[in-house]
Amino acid sequence: MGGLVHREGQMTLSFYGRAAAAVFSPLESMSRSELVVRRLTDAIALGLLPDGEQLPGELDLASIFGVSTVTVREALSVLRSEGLIKTRRGRRGGSFVRTPEDGINELARRRLIGFSLGELRDLGDVYSAISGTSAALAARRSTPEDIDRLERVSNLLDRAETPDARRRADAHFHIEMASAAQSPRLYREEVRLQAEFGTLMWLAFGDDSSHAQMARSCQQIVAAIAHGDPAAARAAAEQRVADSTARLIDYQLNLIDYQLSEVHR
Repeated sequence: MGGLVHREGQMTLSFYGRAAAAVFSPLESMSRSELVVRRLTDAIALGLLPDGEQLPGELDLASIFGVSTVTVREALSVLRSEGLIKTRRGRRGGSFVRTPEDGINELARRRLIGFSLGELRDLGDVYSAISGTSAALAARRSTPEDIDRLERVSNLLDRAETPDARRRADAHFHIEMASAAQSPRLYREEVRLQAEFGTLMWLAFGDDSSHAQMARSCQQIVAAIAHGDPAAARAAAEQRVADSTARLIDYQLNLIDYQLSEVHR
């Protein structure tokens, strides 16, 4: 029988199976206002809310996110303090997006510093699983039209010259691959992961050599999907994410070292 076990004043848990432990894993520690801040920051980072875009009103945002207007006001206050929105009063007033001078890279760096090494590895593992499964299913289920779209996006990534253009093309490719897998749940998860992880990934791929490597790996995935080879498609997609995660961890460690050196200077 499973249940609670007390040892030396501490409570431990015994389970019918190890999978049941997930039920009792720690709840997400973020408040509802912090979750709203994260959601809107992600949208700005991905370019879904471009510079100067007016946000919905407080009542509309509260309805969209399923929270109180007080929670929305707290979230907007945080975004204002971080310089991500500006608020104007009056008849034509409202809250408007302000993209930082360094664009989404600055937002991504702020986010990256907040992750522990274990969290980054875990996020990379999840992203690898989603990407690999999407690629394998796309190899089984994709139509000629799906493959044409993947090839076009792959070519866009190869030709992209600026970091922002490369980032958008890469996100577009992963979303198209999830669409070709013909799984609505995988598609939604891919979109969520793009917001949480995709932008961070490209912090570590600013140079032309890294971009060329990513473009080649993208072409390998498309080739495997076009040949109807699920195993090769999965392997290529998982390796692509693994390489990206390793580079991102190195980037984070270097970023932390740089910030510490600036503090002690």
